Amino acid sequence: MSKAKDFLHQIVEEDLKSGKYKEVHTRFPPEPNGFPHIGHAKSIVINFGLARDYNGKCNLRMDDTDPTKEDPKYVKALQEAVEWLGFDRGEKTYYTSDYFPKLYEYAVELIKMGKAYVDSVDEETMRELRGTVTEPGRRSEYAKRSVEENLDLFERMKKGEFADGEHVLRAKIDMSSPNMKMRDPILYRIRNVAHYRVGDEWHIYPMYDFAHCLSDYIEGITHSICTLEFENNRDIYDWVIDTLGLPPPRPYQHEFARLAMTYTVMSKRKLLELVESGVVSGWDDPRLPTIAGYKRRGYTPESILTFCEQIGVAKANSMVDVAQLEFCIRDDLNKKAPRVMAVLEPLKVTIENYEGSELLEAPYYPHDVAKEGSRKLPFSKEIYIERSDFEENPPKGYYRLTPKQPVRLKHAYIIECTEVIKDSEGNIVELKAKYYPNSKSGEDTSGIKVKSAIQWVDAKEAKRVEVRLYDRLYKVEAPEGMEDLNPDSLKVIKGALVEPAVVTEKPDKRLQFERYGYFYMDPVDYSDEHPVFNKIVGLKDSWAKKKAPQKPQAKAQPKPKKEPKTPQESGEFAQMSQEEQSRFEEYQKEYGLNAQTANILARDQQLAKLFSETLKHLDKPVAVANIVTNDVARELKEKSLEELKFTPAAIAELVAMVEEGTISSKIAKEVFEELSSSGKSPKAIVQERGLVQISDPAVIVPIIDDVIAKNPENVKKYKEGNSRLFGFFVGQVLKATGGKANPQVVNKLLQERL
Repeated sequence: MSKAKDFLHQIVEEDLKSGKYKEVHTRFPPEPNGFPHIGHAKSIVINFGLARDYNGKCNLRMDDTDPTKEDPKYVKALQEAVEWLGFDRGEKTYYTSDYFPKLYEYAVELIKMGKAYVDSVDEETMRELRGTVTEPGRRSEYAKRSVEENLDLFERMKKGEFADGEHVLRAKIDMSSPNMKMRDPILYRIRNVAHYRVGDEWHIYPMYDFAHCLSDYIEGITHSICTLEFENNRDIYDWVIDTLGLPPPRPYQHEFARLAMTYTVMSKRKLLELVESGVVSGWDDPRLPTIAGYKRRGYTPESILTFCEQIGVAKANSMVDVAQLEFCIRDDLNKKAPRVMAVLEPLKVTIENYEGSELLEAPYYPHDVAKEGSRKLPFSKEIYIERSDFEENPPKGYYRLTPKQPVRLKHAYIIECTEVIKDSEGNIVELKAKYYPNSKSGEDTSGIKVKSAIQWVDAKEAKRVEVRLYDRLYKVEAPEGMEDLNPDSLKVIKGALVEPAVVTEKPDKRLQFERYGYFYMDPVDYSDEHPVFNKIVGLKDSWAKKKAPQKPQAKAQPKPKKEPKTPQESGEFAQMSQEEQSRFEEYQKEYGLNAQTANILARDQQLAKLFSETLKHLDKPVAVANIVTNDVARELKEKSLEELKFTPAAIAELVAMVEEGTISSKIAKEVFEELSSSGKSPKAIVQERGLVQISDPAVIVPIIDDVIAKNPENVKKYKEGNSRLFGFFVGQVLKATGGKANPQVVNKLLQERL
């Protein structure tokens, strides 16, 4: 049976079949204001993949319209990401900045048509005049300016005669539109900043909604693929092209769900904060979800492509478990990586009845007999084993080396412990052992039965290496800030030992250190004099152990009938029913929900019902929708509405405490977990556990002073100009208060104290 096509492939095929376009032409248009991450990888795969699948073209275009944040190093990183993933980006990289003169002409044309005007109100007034989801907006008095006056002002804006924010160019559309984006959106703003490509030639820069659609048109793009948050922007996209009367063929915008992943942040702002605060070593830190980070950690392009294929293309947002990405790299390397031995915490073993030395034959691919490749393992009387592979007083079920239990050295002999040597403090520093000469691996005639084989390296020939054990950067599924960082995300072992072939023969850059996981020769720091290995991923999902085990059933139950997959799960297009469409429109127009949240609520009747009931108790639709679509939705994966221990009134009570500032959003998640399991009221939980958010400066200032006193070196560096350390101080204060300090108050007070 052929694989079902996702909705984007369906659209493209229909457009080609109908003759709407002769050729598919897509584009990947990132902003060069940060390194690309795994979400960009999904977009790269979609856009370049569609072009490849239909023998079309895909442009890599830099959406470089904000000179305050852009940098050539980000351009290079984006180019390298496309190439590393295996796509041909062509000989030319496209830039929106190349079209500045043409975009300016289009803007002048709109002014002459009476469809654009220069507005001069301040930002706050503009926001007030915009109206609300239930009230229409109003144009400022400046909308009455004549065409001549608008043309004159716009040209003077271009020449740099005005300060930033003094004027903007707005489209004249509809201030009463139910789509807030259509209420006279800004087309140009003043930025008296030099552009990294065009210098100080321009003092005005186009907004995304104006530049994007016209850049697509100029390049001959057919299918403009965007993420769901731009769904409401589609009306502006069409209005600009239609109002200018641009002849066909013209592009059309289509939206797909962006990638959200557990234990991961993909906000460029938050990633930049991690880099600038020194929490990570740079954009290519192996703990970051950047393409550069995955590449340096040792992920393969094939694993990223497989992951993107598995999660599919959907019309509704959902959260992807990071374990799925880890499975993809583990599965890929299982087929490729040579197996070798390493000892991370060495314990010396002297085999007293062995003399001399020998070389033992060991295959690199013992799991795959069809693959060739082996190495020689040096063996002598002094070896090192892993410290955890010996227990003097073993627990039940321990099958490795003990004073009474022999064990096999992998690819070598069976040994038995004869003496345990300790230092003056009682720590084990060495083992004495004997070996059985007729127990050689593959030639064993000893008759001795052992239950396991352990790692080892020859004491004289082993190579000392540095091993960097990387784990997830955040300790919670839905991280929000620095307070959610995993303090154990990196452990450096400088005294690890590996068998000599790892460093001398280099069978591959990616290796499996047997029993530990997959490792990669660090492409930046590795040298023959100082070998450095990054842990890519473990042999199994160690985080799964941290989840509470399921209660065993009294007896085997018949498997429930498998429900059809939702659009979020399958990645296939599913049209909304009339009822769902009605709810979707109501949530956006009446309650001001964004497209993603409205989509999730509209498609799920249980969530929609709970959302409606909660609003009866608290008129905060956006805040209520967020907790319902995130936290409550997770509960409903395993339970029905009737099985929930909390009520809509309890949800409203929890949201109200966050809105009033009684507790932080982070603490709210902790309260919700307790609420879900106990059914107690949120107020009672907060009171019992002392979770009230700390906003009193009198309480916070002494904590800040203590953090400052304990970190004099960082204070000095900060005052010398290293502003990146500000995030470090914020994180330390939040950590000291258990996440209860009000971040806004902390930021303000820290600025004063530093």
